[in-house]
Amino acid sequence: MEHFNTPEEALKKLFGYESFREGQKSIIDAILEGKDVFAVMPTGAGKSICYQIPAVVLPGITLVISPLISLMQDQVKSLNEAGIEAAFINSALSEMEFANTVESAKAGAYKIIYVAPERLMTEDFIELAKSISISMVTVDEAHCISQWGQDFRPSYTRIVEFVKELDKRPIISAFTATATENVREDIVCTLGLINPFTLVLGFDRENLFFQVERPKNKEQFVVDYIAEHPDESGIIYCSTRKNVDKIYDLLLAKGVSVAKYHAGMSAEDRKQMQDDFVFDYKSIVVATNAFGMGIDKSNVRFVIHFNMPQSMENYYQEAGRAGRDGLDSKCILLFSPQDVIINKYLLEHKEELDIDPEDLEIIKERDNSRLQAMEKYCYTTECLRNYILRYFGENRDEPCEDCGNCLREFETIDMTDAAKKIINCVYEARGRYGRGIIVDTVLGAKTARLKEIGAMDYKSYGVLNSSTKNMLMRLIEQLIFEKYLVVGDYHVIRLGDISRLKDPNTTVMVKITDEDKKPAKAKKESKKSASMSALTSNGFKLFDKLRELRLEIARAENMPPYIVFNDKTLIEMAAKVPLTDAEMLTVSGVGDSKLKKYGDQFLKAIEEAVKEYPELRKEG
Repeated sequence: MEHFNTPEEALKKLFGYESFREGQKSIIDAILEGKDVFAVMPTGAGKSICYQIPAVVLPGITLVISPLISLMQDQVKSLNEAGIEAAFINSALSEMEFANTVESAKAGAYKIIYVAPERLMTEDFIELAKSISISMVTVDEAHCISQWGQDFRPSYTRIVEFVKELDKRPIISAFTATATENVREDIVCTLGLINPFTLVLGFDRENLFFQVERPKNKEQFVVDYIAEHPDESGIIYCSTRKNVDKIYDLLLAKGVSVAKYHAGMSAEDRKQMQDDFVFDYKSIVVATNAFGMGIDKSNVRFVIHFNMPQSMENYYQEAGRAGRDGLDSKCILLFSPQDVIINKYLLEHKEELDIDPEDLEIIKERDNSRLQAMEKYCYTTECLRNYILRYFGENRDEPCEDCGNCLREFETIDMTDAAKKIINCVYEARGRYGRGIIVDTVLGAKTARLKEIGAMDYKSYGVLNSSTKNMLMRLIEQLIFEKYLVVGDYHVIRLGDISRLKDPNTTVMVKITDEDKKPAKAKKESKKSASMSALTSNGFKLFDKLRELRLEIARAENMPPYIVFNDKTLIEMAAKVPLTDAEMLTVSGVGDSKLKKYGDQFLKAIEEAVKEYPELRKEG
């Protein structure tokens, strides 16, 4: 492999980028100085560059420990496309393929080898590791090593044991996208990092638009959204297989290009569906959270959560699969109180790993705490982006002015008196009923259910009959948010800490919005994206031609289209309209290897477009 004098030279030659993103250079420099490294970088910030560039500059081999087969395969394809010799070792290899990979590794054929954590302590792999020169061990998705992380993998705890087996301790680098302070401390300690260079970049993904909706009909919301965004690729997450099947069947019947993915399907069907989505044969996938880890598809324009996830970590990781190319994308969570009940059930029946009983109790407490934080996200009327960032320990002074809550018009009302009447009703109900019964009671509804349970005889019956159901539901959400009320099993409402309301100066202020109105109009809805806004109408036509060419090449080579070039690179081509190799190399994402492999085809397509639309070159 070609020798590179500097990281910048490797970046330009191999990946086609002129400069490093925030944080990348400092991490790379620390590794090249021989230091251990720990970095928390948001999805799309370019974590992989931070270990791939040192891997090609360092003298030996870099082992990358990754938890997912699909991630390894995509990364190796991308590296090979860029001209970097890489391979993976996991259960997807046959005995013959494994033997060939081992022989090639011993012969010095690779600079980077991806390996599943389960393979580390096998006899064959230890023998291989001792026979090659390992410069660095990189731990990807490092939160998997922490019992307090959301994706704990016991096999990750054997990484330290594996490193001790080596004749010489290599540099150890660890990367993750989502980790609270507790998890970060646990990673550094458990991996045994020695005075690591540590970098925690901001968690903000500025190109993502966050939105929480509480539609009366979630299915209709999904159908309408997809109809309004016909050419966009998206993921719809559901908490149960039953919901996945239901939404999949619904969209299929509507003629939508849709795939599905859940653990109840055969491995063969799951792989087929995943490939259909990744390779752009299907534009939408409906899936449980079993889908997506390691899916590096860059052009996902929206992620809709049909149900509330169990934690902020899970939500941010799943929502973060949108907009990995840096273009504007939507993250929409469809919430209903039933979601909390489903998640509590799933947590109670979660398959427990081989964990110490005392640790298990702590983990359960943390699971419940995470669930409560997620529920509060769904109820809050504050800036959604700031809520997420604060959860991960990053505080902002001002709202983002660009999320569903910031753009929604709220009227703030003093509902202290109504709050006290709601609390009196909950007291009379003795924690036996949900919010629907409570609201119907104070509204004075005449239903058979209220008569059956005796609620018509409550002192609080009809005391808020001049209000509306929507306003009172919002009030109850606020009371839960402020812990005056708590939600118990089966979603019944019980009294919380109401002592503060005894103070005459205490008020309960509620932001009211019309739940029946359409979802908030986003600032970003009027333009395709920040980058695409620079394209002329002819530029859009060229962009579409380049996308068609990319798809044709990708299918001929049996690889995901974004591995050829991502959307961002195609947009820049359509804006710059390069006609020579030198001009093409100024496009971000076009390196020497890709220019050699695809340059002629794309230059020819651009040249033909310029003949058809002569103004293109002047506009570019």
